[in-house]
Amino acid sequence: MWVRFETYHDVTYFTPESLAANAATGSRGGWAGYFGTRAAPLGAASPELVTALFYTFHPAKVARAVPAVWATASPQRYLEARLAGADAALRRMLGDDVTGPEVAEAAALAREAAEVTCTAGRPLAAANRALPWPEEPHLVLWQACTVLREARGDGHVAALVAAGIGPCEALVLFGADTGLDAEYLRGARGWPEASWQRARHALADRGLFYGGLTSAGAALRADVERRTDEVAEQPWTSLGARHTERLRVLLTPLTLRIARQNDALKVNPMALDPVREMGAD
Repeated sequence: MWVRFETYHDVTYFTPESLAANAATGSRGGWAGYFGTRAAPLGAASPELVTALFYTFHPAKVARAVPAVWATASPQRYLEARLAGADAALRRMLGDDVTGPEVAEAAALAREAAEVTCTAGRPLAAANRALPWPEEPHLVLWQACTVLREARGDGHVAALVAAGIGPCEALVLFGADTGLDAEYLRGARGWPEASWQRARHALADRGLFYGGLTSAGAALRADVERRTDEVAEQPWTSLGARHTERLRVLLTPLTLRIARQNDALKVNPMALDPVREMGAD
């Protein structure tokens, strides 16, 4: 389910439509728009709060955007911008199917899952679920996917904290495990080379990393992912197996279309490969 609702949610930040909507707020640069739109459900959040909740960003990168974004536009304006960007992107990507019965059915099921999601200890999920629901089914589906995505992300951060893996260390392990370029990860999240090297050394001292993942490092990564999945099961258990499977079936062709168009535009900030993950050709 994750690869499906994550892909549907991902139109929020890096599609041409979302970038244009963010720029219309007066934000300078894609990352300013990202921080403004993702943090907006929290209100005019401080850089310290955004850094804590987003986890893997260097505090200085956050501080370059926050709180300046709130002087550029209000949180409500960023909420309007992200909804407009998602709307335009989904209409382009899904075409006439955006108003089809499959999207409406998927929206109803995903909203039910989002509304039963436990948000205790999940601040980003709670803030997003507190927002008013849009009227159009494709946007209801987007908001539900956003709640589910942030709920899983909040749980993932908790799993990292429990494992004693700091923000930069999490990126080092992630890159080593997935093969994602370390320089890209370091640059995208704003970590200086010295911080990156300290994280590598700290992981090496624990026997988790030595030029790559050690067996202990791979085991820890697997354990963090297992715990993340475990604490993300609750909405699907509540929704029930039959309805969860139906939502999976409905989301699959939608998210494959989105993923293929993202690939064509090279919109893939964290190297998520939905086509491979869903076993599609």
